[in-house]
Amino acid sequence: MLAAHLAHQANLPLLVAELLIARGIETAQAAEVFLRPGIAQLHDPYLMKGMRRAVDRVLAAISANEKLLIYGDYDVDGTIATVLLKTAIERVAKLCGSTAQVAYHVPHRIREGYGMQNNILADAHENGITLVLSVDTGIRAFAAAKEAQRLGLDLIVTDHHLPEERGTPHAVAVLNPNQAGCEYPCKHLCGAGVAFKLAQALLESDLPAGPQEKDARESGNALKHLSGAPADAAKIIRSFLKLLAIATIADAVPLAGENRVITAVGLDELRRPVQPGLRELMRLAQLDPAKTFTATDIAFRLAPRINAAGRMDIADDVIELFLTRDHGSATRLAEKLNRLNDERRATEAAALAQIEALLPNVLAGSCIILDDHASGAPGVGGTDSAKWHRGVIGILASRVVDRTGLPAILITHEVDELGVSQAHGSGRSIPGFHLLDALTAVDSGHGTPLFSRFGGHAHAVGFSMPSALVPELRSRMQAYSSLHLEHALLAITLRCDAELPLDRINPSLATWLCRFEPLGMGNPEPVFIARRVRITAPLRKIKEKHIRLRVQLGQRGAHFNCLGWNWASRADEMRLEENMLVDIAYKLRENTHPDFGGQELELCGLSPCDTQTTANNQP
Repeated sequence: MLAAHLAHQANLPLLVAELLIARGIETAQAAEVFLRPGIAQLHDPYLMKGMRRAVDRVLAAISANEKLLIYGDYDVDGTIATVLLKTAIERVAKLCGSTAQVAYHVPHRIREGYGMQNNILADAHENGITLVLSVDTGIRAFAAAKEAQRLGLDLIVTDHHLPEERGTPHAVAVLNPNQAGCEYPCKHLCGAGVAFKLAQALLESDLPAGPQEKDARESGNALKHLSGAPADAAKIIRSFLKLLAIATIADAVPLAGENRVITAVGLDELRRPVQPGLRELMRLAQLDPAKTFTATDIAFRLAPRINAAGRMDIADDVIELFLTRDHGSATRLAEKLNRLNDERRATEAAALAQIEALLPNVLAGSCIILDDHASGAPGVGGTDSAKWHRGVIGILASRVVDRTGLPAILITHEVDELGVSQAHGSGRSIPGFHLLDALTAVDSGHGTPLFSRFGGHAHAVGFSMPSALVPELRSRMQAYSSLHLEHALLAITLRCDAELPLDRINPSLATWLCRFEPLGMGNPEPVFIARRVRITAPLRKIKEKHIRLRVQLGQRGAHFNCLGWNWASRADEMRLEENMLVDIAYKLRENTHPDFGGQELELCGLSPCDTQTTANNQP
């Protein structure tokens, strides 16, 4: 048995070995790497295609005191990528004795939309900028790259989105682990992750000596670090992982391989925040540095506040928050992001109420497409009050996927400066239905293109198009869905990792399971099965939506509290009651309440046993 062999070789409990095998980890060495992620496991940045050309060009720009522009994006990933690369270039310039002139531009979500714009490049050229570095964008920016070439601007693209089949735009270097011919091991870096690899390579480079170092050499006291990377490079790189972990979690990339290392080390570093803006934002998010953080804490408490700036206002505030050293400015900016997040939640709730009225009318078995100009739709008529904010339609699409189990695209309409109505859409998908492939097929497979621009990846996309073409989009997507959205993909299935009877749960096991953190996409939280357990107390409802059960194995066996979030209606349908025998799927939880804390279960699935009896249910 493979799990038994791994347990013996790596000195692990059998259950832990089973969980590792399920994640494709089959050797003691691989288990050690997984259970003890560390900064030494980061990959060599020069494994990424184009890295040497990118580093050489940036160092040449620093040496010549050229003006640089970082062209970012307005979400968590894009803003953090901008902060990391700007900081790295300025640090390297300082070490070289150069004066870095690093400007940045983050587009306004509403006025500009996603991607590089020709007018911004023209302004950069007018301001004397000679090198543009894109972060979290640019891999499909063929027109912008051509314009940069015409203006005489050098371009370095750093991006993680999927390239087009025709290749990559013209640039000095393209950094993207998903481009053809790139052998970089981690294909699922977020945009900030790709920018970080360039920052890492720059910080670890052999740097030319600055004035102070030249004086030291002439006096015979040459600094040792000039023969290699800067002496504090490792410290800087580790400090970068705090923000990079936030971007990695927020962008929902798989937390496996190098992403797992980034997130694990970054979460640990977040317990020692130094920069005042980060400290203030963590305070408002009620994240206590004295406690251990999880990826879930970041995803639901920190990332939304950062994202709120780009969704509701301007994302420049995020960059200023993470760059400022002034405590007063940090407090002001963090409080602004917190207010914007409250506004985002209210805006989202109002739109979701309208959307839920539309869901009963959607076509079963097809990709859902909803828009705020839907003719005759309840609560939606294209008026300002019914209009969905472009900054939240991606979140709303995720909510529709959660409620229906179907891929969903949400569209809002705006009139452009020429008086033409333009549709702006954001989509989210389900496992097995590649949404970017779907958009590519419906755009190019019917002769007449639909989109003014589009991009994304398997699970999330964004696009713009003339509003008049939305009916054609519906028709094409319906046809595509009928061929590719198989019924097997639509079934909501529950993945369970192992059987774990209640009498095998103990504090030691909980400690081992903590070492599987950080958990998320690509490394989901383990789900266990316990069979023929008895409900030993009357079922309690919490806020009419949730339930609390007391379950036990045998009359004198192990017993646990079991919480079922949003299980009230299902419990009524199953007629759950005291003394029933049930099979349950659950996650193990630790309640830290000082009075009634301890180990408890979170209900994931439940099925009444075929044979119900009041007899002792010893297995």
